[in-house]
Amino acid sequence: MKLGIAGLGKMGANMARRLRRGGIEVVAFNRSADVTDALVAEVDVTASYTLEQLIKDLPLPRVLWLMLPAGDVTEQVINQALPLLSPGDVLIDGANSYYKDSMRRSQRVEAAGVNYVDAGVSGGIWGLDNGYALMLGGSKDAVDHIEPAIRVLAPGPETGWLHCGPAGSGHFVKMVHNGIEYGMMQAYAEGFAVMKAREDFDLDLGAVAEMWRHGSVVRSWLLDLMGDFLDKDQQLEDVLPIVADSGEGRWTALEAIEQGVPAPVMSLALMMRYASQGGDEYGAKLLAKMRQGFGGHALGKEKAP
Repeated sequence: MKLGIAGLGKMGANMARRLRRGGIEVVAFNRSADVTDALVAEVDVTASYTLEQLIKDLPLPRVLWLMLPAGDVTEQVINQALPLLSPGDVLIDGANSYYKDSMRRSQRVEAAGVNYVDAGVSGGIWGLDNGYALMLGGSKDAVDHIEPAIRVLAPGPETGWLHCGPAGSGHFVKMVHNGIEYGMMQAYAEGFAVMKAREDFDLDLGAVAEMWRHGSVVRSWLLDLMGDFLDKDQQLEDVLPIVADSGEGRWTALEAIEQGVPAPVMSLALMMRYASQGGDEYGAKLLAKMRQGFGGHALGKEKAP
């Protein structure tokens, strides 16, 4: 099988590497030619330097996998690619796209006779060695056609991937996956913060994490990662307390509201990310002033730079 990958960031490049390890031929394109050249120098992939060339270099029916930032970038490349594709080709969006965008895009793409697959991809920088969890939306025929590549990318040929349903369902499942991730991360962060605050016990938090990794009901890959970095640095003094949100947690919280489904953990985890970004600073100042007003409580001083 031969497919094209447009977008050679950390995920896209590693996916190309894993595909080649599994015997899948890859034609690679990145907007920055030096990124493409670096991958070609390392891995046996074919370089393309324009989207037009990439599509031309693929055999019919073509498989074009986009690993681009979600939103406008993905939308623009789909607009550029669609007139160049032929009926029967498969276009895969592997970004963390909003599932409603995927549903909309699929209608336009499939109206041109091109198959559309929305692929939720999880695994991060570890996916190269451990495999990627793949959540796929689209027609059965389209997913069947790309199955040889999916079986290589996934943790195992039969495990770690799922045809979730029609177009949009893959990104929907990935969205909820990331919402759950927000809640799990927040719970771990709060629990370890409580333990660190109990200074008289002088707890070795790295050792606690390592112990929990074996047999505990809270063991997980996130805990594995936490145990590793806490073992090296428990104080984290050089880490800024700012946590970005990339969109999926927000979409999950909004979906819960739309569906009338209570999701307080994921919603509060999202709010805590906003708080870490300074969005609560003015509100916190108002709280401090109100507390001073009714109780005469002293205001805190700004920390020295």
